[in-house]
Amino acid sequence: MIRVLLVDDDPLVRSGLRLMLSGADDIEVVAEAADGGDVLALVEEHAPDLVLMDIRMPGVDGLKATELLRARPGAPAVVMLTTFKDDEQVLGALRAGAAGFLLKHTPPAEIVAAVRRVKAGEPVLSPAVTEQLIARVTQGDGTTPRRPEAAEARVRLDRLGDREREVAVAVGQGRTNAEIAAELYMSVATVKAHVSHILTKLEHTNRVQIALTVHYAGLV
Repeated sequence: MIRVLLVDDDPLVRSGLRLMLSGADDIEVVAEAADGGDVLALVEEHAPDLVLMDIRMPGVDGLKATELLRARPGAPAVVMLTTFKDDEQVLGALRAGAAGFLLKHTPPAEIVAAVRRVKAGEPVLSPAVTEQLIARVTQGDGTTPRRPEAAEARVRLDRLGDREREVAVAVGQGRTNAEIAAELYMSVATVKAHVSHILTKLEHTNRVQIALTVHYAGLV
């Protein structure tokens, strides 16, 4: 069972999400909050596997709440929800440690699927958000990485071994662990081990941040 905490200042949104997720037999909404300031206490009390969190709230917003939560050992994954697709918000959420970013008008079945993917260790981004994110990390011609992000990304990637670098690039291409295993002729367990080492060496907290670094370095 995937345990979910809902965080949104709009009670109608929370009600809709609860109704949507309760239709899945492997997902349980264990608690709700209207403010990011309540997240740490509710996570401590209910031990959710995943937090669905609005990025804009009048008290403690989703970015700050995510940053505080992901700084804790063993913190649950966070997926940000918003009605906007502002690229600075996307980057802010991912840098804070969010495992994904979904627009609130995402179809219910896709939100349910996203919860399952994140629980399985895969990142999620709405297609519209993905397009905007790629545009944000490149120059106007769509191919040249921005500065100074590109230089920092290349320095980080220099910490990786050759095989780790191949896995990092595959993560940046959106490959799942199974797809990377098949493409690079290794077991899924080996891929998972490489991803874990990459996260440590790059000082990242999730796969989306690996993908960002690879994009910034111009390898994808």
